[in-house]
Amino acid sequence: MPFQIVINLILAAMWMFLSETYNVKTFIVGYLLGIALLFLLQRFIPDAFYMKKAGKVIKLILLFIRELILSNIDIVKHVYRPKLDIQPGIFALPTELKSNWEITLLANLITLTPGTLSLVISDDYSVIYVHAMDIADVEESISEIKETFEKAIMEVTR
Repeated sequence: MPFQIVINLILAAMWMFLSETYNVKTFIVGYLLGIALLFLLQRFIPDAFYMKKAGKVIKLILLFIRELILSNIDIVKHVYRPKLDIQPGIFALPTELKSNWEITLLANLITLTPGTLSLVISDDYSVIYVHAMDIADVEESISEIKETFEKAIMEVTR
């Protein structure tokens, strides 16, 4: 994937030099032409077409924004209730992620979402301990994180 991005940037710069117009508009046109050229020649490039991964990265970002908004709304509901009725707790989240980068990304996404906090990662990197402000059902919380963040991270990195 990084190889394709570098090639695309070189193609965009070459387009800018060949058209003898040195501005952002010409660079963007060259970049788009580079994307089209890489798409047409993808059978000769060893890696998968990198724009597929870019779409999955955008999907992960949009998923995080959605979860961020929903959890903020949930926190506001808890704050404005006359009686504080929450069940805080710590649970162990088993993860299928293997690389340090994947586990760090998952732990950061959990921490950045209001109402949850990644506390520690086990020594064998298979479990993340998470503190949640309100846990109605531990299994539901685990499956929700696995079906949203963990699944999206695996789509991006694998």
